[in-house]
Amino acid sequence: MFNVAQQWNRCLDVIKANLPAEQFDVWFAPIVAVDYDLENNRVTLKVPSQFFVEQIEGRYFNILSAAMKKVFGDDVKLTYKYNVVGNDDASSVEQQEDNSSARLKQDLKMRRPRMANPFEHEDALDEIDPQLNPRYTFENYCSSMSNKLAVSIGQAIAEHPEVKTYNPLFVFGSTGVGKTHLLQAIGVKLKENYPRMRVLYVSSRVFESQYTTAVLQKKVNDFINFYQSIDVLLLDDIQFLAGKTSTQNTFFHLFNHLHQHQRQLIMSSDCRPSDLDGMEPRLISRFKWGMTVELEKPDYDLRLKFLTMKAAQDGLQISDDVLDFIATNVTESVRELEGIMVALLAHATMLGQDITIDLARSVIGNTVKVSQRQVTFESIAETVADFYNLPTELIYGKSRKREISDARQLVMYLAKKEAQMSSPSIGAKLDRTHATVLHACTQIEQRMSIEKDFSREVQAITASLTQ
Repeated sequence: MFNVAQQWNRCLDVIKANLPAEQFDVWFAPIVAVDYDLENNRVTLKVPSQFFVEQIEGRYFNILSAAMKKVFGDDVKLTYKYNVVGNDDASSVEQQEDNSSARLKQDLKMRRPRMANPFEHEDALDEIDPQLNPRYTFENYCSSMSNKLAVSIGQAIAEHPEVKTYNPLFVFGSTGVGKTHLLQAIGVKLKENYPRMRVLYVSSRVFESQYTTAVLQKKVNDFINFYQSIDVLLLDDIQFLAGKTSTQNTFFHLFNHLHQHQRQLIMSSDCRPSDLDGMEPRLISRFKWGMTVELEKPDYDLRLKFLTMKAAQDGLQISDDVLDFIATNVTESVRELEGIMVALLAHATMLGQDITIDLARSVIGNTVKVSQRQVTFESIAETVADFYNLPTELIYGKSRKREISDARQLVMYLAKKEAQMSSPSIGAKLDRTHATVLHACTQIEQRMSIEKDFSREVQAITASLTQ
């Protein structure tokens, strides 16, 4: 009788011989073979979570594949089984190599990516690797009011690339707010809908490196011809082209060609076009031709959605109180939140610890500074009212007196800036419209830029919010 556990142990022996002991203990020792389909030569492995699948497939695929083929034969197929929530087998789901995600990986040649090469001959260009990561999709891109506009535009481009309303699309925002994920999600969706479309994601550093190589090898024409053949160009972190005059000049001409021939350009940066130092003015002017949209720092709703999604993906049981604590104290970027969840996963799976607020506080303390006082709309209203010696209830009222109206506008501004609340959420607190909140924030910013005393007052109020 075929013993799949025994055969899997043979695979583990092969893997163990080719990996450092600590890596084997972390990523392969917890895996158990639970089923074998003789007819289809399919092995089912039970793993702790989807996170394990991603790590194994991303880091150890070659070793695992070689071991499986050696023991089960060249035509072996692999299925993963893991629990989505908790350790109850009733909640387990299966991930298989022939599902839609794996099919997309095959279509986009993700298993062994070949870097898109501008020096290849034209007859080989049809098979370029678009350099897309199938993990970055719209389905796992959390959205809220802080990024809704950017996401909606990205989806519109992916669904209807023939419409060039948003060409070029320029996305900007601070580090870790999801710019790369958004660009990749647009590309992945385009390839799903239009497999033959020539889509290319490239970072500006790679673009610069390719151009430098082209100059050294006297193949600039090949470089230009390659990029002129792209249907959708996704250029990430364009701020790194600052000061690279020659590369900028070449990109300027590529931009003109692609735009004139109705090709889509999508770029990202850590700042808006007008703030790009070291960039050619004529290039900046072209960035403004289409749509410029900001990815703001994640608001509370987005942070909580992301944490809930990650907990489900990693099979972690985390109470609402713990999720709220993390979402309240880790506010700068989604990347920080992801790091916290990876650390909690390690504590839960490797050390067997329950995920409590104390554990979350300890993990967060190693990464970010935890606020001693939670900044809420109510605390902002009270602080502003106290500073100007006003009854707090007047902030929520309808009075149009100058001193009360000014204080109310400042509350709106600080709620958006310090509590990361969305404009509709702020408006709901004060029974005002979304447009009123945006107007108030604009007014406060204008006053701060020209009234030094008022700017100092705002700084003092902001400082007192977390004391």
